[in-house]
Amino acid sequence: MKELLSGNEAVARGVLEAGVKLAVGYPGTPSTEILETVADRYPSVYAQWSPNEKVAFEVGIGASMGGARALVTMKHVGLNVAADPFMTFAYTGVNGGFVFVSADDPEMHSSQNEQDNRFFAKFAQVPFLEPSDSQESKDMLLKAYEISEKFDTPVMLHMTTRISHSKGVVELGEPVKLEENRFKKDPTKYVMIPANARGRHKVLMTRLEELKKFSEETELNVVENNGSKTGIITGGVAYQYAKEAAPDFDYFKIGFGFPLPLKKIGEFIKKHETVLVVEELEPYYEEQIKAAGFKVEGKKYFGNLGELSPYRVALGMKEAGVIDEVAMPVYEPEKLFPRPPVLCPGCPHRGVFMALRKLRVAVTGDIGCYTLGVLQPLNALDSCICMGASIGSAIGMERVQGSDKGVVAVIGDSTFFHSGITGILDAVYNKSNVTTIILDNRATAMTGGQEHPGTGHTLMGEEVPQVDVGKLVESLGVRNVRHLDPYDYEKTLEVIKEEIEKPGPSVIITNRPCVLMPRRIMDEPYVIDLEACTGCSLCFRISCPAISASSEKNKRGNPKAVIDQTLCTGCTLCAQICPEEAIILKSQFVKA
Repeated sequence: MKELLSGNEAVARGVLEAGVKLAVGYPGTPSTEILETVADRYPSVYAQWSPNEKVAFEVGIGASMGGARALVTMKHVGLNVAADPFMTFAYTGVNGGFVFVSADDPEMHSSQNEQDNRFFAKFAQVPFLEPSDSQESKDMLLKAYEISEKFDTPVMLHMTTRISHSKGVVELGEPVKLEENRFKKDPTKYVMIPANARGRHKVLMTRLEELKKFSEETELNVVENNGSKTGIITGGVAYQYAKEAAPDFDYFKIGFGFPLPLKKIGEFIKKHETVLVVEELEPYYEEQIKAAGFKVEGKKYFGNLGELSPYRVALGMKEAGVIDEVAMPVYEPEKLFPRPPVLCPGCPHRGVFMALRKLRVAVTGDIGCYTLGVLQPLNALDSCICMGASIGSAIGMERVQGSDKGVVAVIGDSTFFHSGITGILDAVYNKSNVTTIILDNRATAMTGGQEHPGTGHTLMGEEVPQVDVGKLVESLGVRNVRHLDPYDYEKTLEVIKEEIEKPGPSVIITNRPCVLMPRRIMDEPYVIDLEACTGCSLCFRISCPAISASSEKNKRGNPKAVIDQTLCTGCTLCAQICPEEAIILKSQFVKA
């Protein structure tokens, strides 16, 4: 039986076929759909969201120690968060098979950096597999569990945005039948006090030598002979791009990326006059191949910024002199009509950013939809580093710089549960004069509205107690805690101004849900009375996609505004700031 599946859906199918008992992670594009698919289609597998990737990785470790096969999923920056348990788990090894997905995001479609996590596998001395399509995403997951259990090691499945989200035909299989495995007491293996860790480090080095032999023999690394003088060494989605640009070349396709099969690669190189390495981001393959004494080129022609494409690879091959013409359409993104990101119509974050812009305070931001508050015309965010960094950054800025108007940290509810709690604890402990605004919209909205400890439901739909954010911060020692309706613009201004003037840490918690998830909120829309509208343009400055310029102009030639009623959610913000009261409810306009 065959199905058309994305790479993420194929990994989820592999979870079922591999006999995985527990799948855990934290939502992050491009990896999110793996666990969503598991929970939706394969309920026999227990799946959960954890508050952050470190906890998720530790939950997976526990399942593996307990004898079950476990999967942990995250985007590339999530592995930074999980690095502490990851590095040590490489020493201890597994009981049940353990595979974790690291989904990189070349071109930073939804990320704050462009790191190449293949280096993480090499850093920890654990193997990684790199699929180049949906079929391989499933098949390599199955193979990864075999490798994990055979070599007593965690294994990385290295995905990228295009592999995660592109669809392909996948041959489905039946779930494997595994022998029952249980936890076995073995403190020298799992308790990493220095004496035990020294012994396990020796085990890790012995395992690495065994993995090197395996790498030379495994069918995961494939040689394609077409009789060409030029050879291409590649893997992952870069293989697909290279094949499209030059289908008749010889290829060394890497599926098992660490340790590299350098002996086998050397034999391939010796058979060709020219060998190019085609890989996205960093020269991970190229550097190791050159260090082994082989002559290859790669980043010289293909670069290490952004994601590759068939056109970009073809241009690099032409520059290298291995093809004469680029036989594909020219891709010129600068000529495409721009579609800048923007907060949704009715987004509850908009009123807060309008107030912060007016107050002209320093605002340290965080990871989430609200990061869009940095864009014009809101222009109300001054930093964004990583999950939870808003609070720590605000503490540091306030401590060294000081300000009569204070420093404000802005963080979402899911990000607060992920990494913000310790920041609040730091502010209390060190008596920091910072104000933290927790934009509580009851969803992990940026990645599609996933559940978290404050939503009252688990990934598998079970109803659970909601964590009360206000009571939580009070329990950490915050004395100044305010709850706020961000649609009330004047009150929002008043509350923020009051809190930044108080000594010690303050926390403001907004209380409006996301307008899209779990359901789209559409209250009565507003309209603009063009006779009353003076074209002052104040409503344009709230950056609402429902508001645009009309064909009518004022005496100065400036356009008056118009509201798209199919987009307007009735949030009231534009009506509150209109000095002419020209923005009114649709029902009032009809009556008038």
